[in-house]
Amino acid sequence: MQLRPIPFGLLIFAILISLFLPAYGQNDLSRLFLPPDFQAKRISSSAADLNSNGDSRLIAPGKTLVLADLDGPGIISHIWATVGSSDPFWGRSLVLRIYWDGAPEPSVVAPFGDFFGVGHGALTSFNSAVVTRSSYGRAVNCYWKMPFRKHARITVTNESTVFPTESFYYQVDWQKWPELPKDILYFHARYRQAMPAGPGDYTILETTGKGQYVGTVYSVQEMETGWFGEGDDRFYIDGETTPSLRGTGTEDYFGDGWGLRQFSRPYYGASLWEGYFPGDRVTAYRWHIPDPVTFKKSIKVTIEHKGSVYTDTGQHLGQSIERPDWISSVAFWYQWPPRTFHTPIAPVEKRLAPYRILKASELGIQADPPRHLSKNKFSVDYSPMVPDAKLSFTFRIAEKGRYQVNALISYSVFGSRYQPFLDDQPAGPVLDLCVSGQAPIWTRFDLHDLEPGPHTLRFEGRGASPHKRTLVPPTYGIGVYDIILLRLEDMKGYHQALRRMLRK
Repeated sequence: MQLRPIPFGLLIFAILISLFLPAYGQNDLSRLFLPPDFQAKRISSSAADLNSNGDSRLIAPGKTLVLADLDGPGIISHIWATVGSSDPFWGRSLVLRIYWDGAPEPSVVAPFGDFFGVGHGALTSFNSAVVTRSSYGRAVNCYWKMPFRKHARITVTNESTVFPTESFYYQVDWQKWPELPKDILYFHARYRQAMPAGPGDYTILETTGKGQYVGTVYSVQEMETGWFGEGDDRFYIDGETTPSLRGTGTEDYFGDGWGLRQFSRPYYGASLWEGYFPGDRVTAYRWHIPDPVTFKKSIKVTIEHKGSVYTDTGQHLGQSIERPDWISSVAFWYQWPPRTFHTPIAPVEKRLAPYRILKASELGIQADPPRHLSKNKFSVDYSPMVPDAKLSFTFRIAEKGRYQVNALISYSVFGSRYQPFLDDQPAGPVLDLCVSGQAPIWTRFDLHDLEPGPHTLRFEGRGASPHKRTLVPPTYGIGVYDIILLRLEDMKGYHQALRRMLRK
């Protein structure tokens, strides 16, 4: 039996289905029985020599890597990447930009980590309908459908002035179509920040055109003890002065209730949650895939930044106070005509709190016993043969203040159990550093009031991990990359801003 060619109307229907149904669950199966009229294509970092394993790219400080330069009509259907970098905040240092149809300015511009669902340059794994992260946050996937008629260009820029991106692997899967509908909507994403947030609602997006709002990634670094999320989301459609879509609280907009905690669902979740104290970081996401917010002329999306505030002694100052937290966001939407962004996002040094990064290999180091200690420019590695070994790092504080103390620690198949101490006081629970694989993982040691002078972060062995495999050599491993300090008083003016708000 001779097959008939697919009617053009059915072709357009198939395209629209592929664009706007989520890449999650069985909805994708509905496309598989339709005769395809596109060519599957891929651009990747794969080496030209097929027998080579050198498939990564180096991105030097200040340099840009072109991931894809595509001639349409086409639809980008999948972006995968994984990153190896000595920059502990590469998620904020790397910036993704996408340009449509030869435009000189991008329609997508966001820090790489924020675009893939986690702010602050933090690394963590989560699952959702269109964005996933695994390998402790180092491997990312995006399934947003991105159509273009003439041309698409995807770049990643390393905006760090210090750290190279030693290994950047990527794959861009796309479909080459004979034609696309003339009124197809183009994909957009835009990063914003307010550090700290000033009086009034925080604006997530404001744009003109015709389209659909489809997603929010919202990140907060808290400046006060308490709950930041009493603020309501508000959508102003087509010039409204009173929002027709109004929420009931920040966690409500992100699909949760009674505060947030780390969790992931197909269309909503909190990919990162550290707590209710100053310096703690949060990222939440909401994908409006089943419930897109449509607009014909314009849309403005805002959210209040109100919540509770407590003093160090537990005094409750109020439940709905406008808080000067550090806020950042990425808005995701489709629209016609495509919009481009000439105004750059904030420079990398202003996209992060003023962390002080101390390379472990450059600090004062003591090991007991001293054998089996090695160091390089990236890390200090210690593989003692005794279960009660000790490894200490001495660092100096220049100014008195309240410090958040963190470290990037190597978790691996050789990892053991260690109790951390800060200045001879326990700094959190025993760490089990044994995992299947190897990864530098952000480890927090909470807040401490520190005086100027030397301080010591010490790790004392507590024996083998119960997860240790039988064939692993009888060593008790630990590795440290960086000690990372944040002096809360250096987060410019947040106490003064809070006082001004309270007086009002």
